[in-house]
Amino acid sequence: MWATQLFAFALCLACIATPALAYIGPGAGVTVLGALWGIVAAVFLALTAILLWPIRSFFRRRRKARAAASDQATIEAREGGEASGARDRA
Repeated sequence: MWATQLFAFALCLACIATPALAYIGPGAGVTVLGALWGIVAAVFLALTAILLWPIRSFFRRRRKARAAASDQATIEAREGGEASGARDRA
């Protein structure tokens, strides 16, 4: 019951209200749009970073594993192919 009365009161106030007759220049609109663009860009970048984190860590682990395997193969090739290591010193 009181919600209906409150709505009726708000509707009466809205009908009685007079226009402000104030000028808001185009700079205010550009400022609001710039702020909204900054917020949207920040949210987008944050979500992108959160969603791409597991993919980036997967590729990092894979790259480290490949590098370790490559280093191990290089060490084994040097040990097996050259006992004296004469080429390394030259």
